[in-house]
Amino acid sequence: MPYKKQDQYPEETTEKLVDRYSDVLGILGENISRDGLLKTPERAAKAMQFLTQGYHQDATEILNSALFKEEYSEMVVVKDIELYSLCEHHILPFFGKAHVAYIPNGYVVGLSKIPRVVDVFARRLQVQERLTHEILHAIDGALKPHGVAVVIEAAHMCMMMRGVQKQNSVTTTSAFTGAFRNIETRNEFLSLITAKLK
Repeated sequence: MPYKKQDQYPEETTEKLVDRYSDVLGILGENISRDGLLKTPERAAKAMQFLTQGYHQDATEILNSALFKEEYSEMVVVKDIELYSLCEHHILPFFGKAHVAYIPNGYVVGLSKIPRVVDVFARRLQVQERLTHEILHAIDGALKPHGVAVVIEAAHMCMMMRGVQKQNSVTTTSAFTGAFRNIETRNEFLSLITAKLK
């Protein structure tokens, strides 16, 4: 029996996307009936739904599902969170790492929820600057901590494959609230995310 992967996507949406991808391939001059492309429109349709699934997820709900009352009041840092997103200008990938910290104010959140929040916003058509702020505001709004810090470092295929074609450029964005506006606290965070702990 042949292998069949079970993808759970709305049938009507998938069918519409398949039609559009078939049109695009034909307009580009491809023969969409050749073996290599027979299933490409369907694969692309499902891939795009996967890569934009963040539109159907709620970051606040994710954070609220794992809030725990704790008296811990020192910095919590989750660094090197892999992220993959799509630039909204060219629908080309950008990818890199997010570093997130917060200072609890009576509550901590399950550590796995921080990367999940990053994914919620990364799995949408994005610009890196907005992505940085959306992660920050979601954590700040749900936890009401003493402060939140977010730094994202990413490489953009729209700069690497086309346009200026600079393969080694990395874009860094940052956003800070509360205690992280204090230069000493911010410097502690920056030193932690750049440290190589053994």
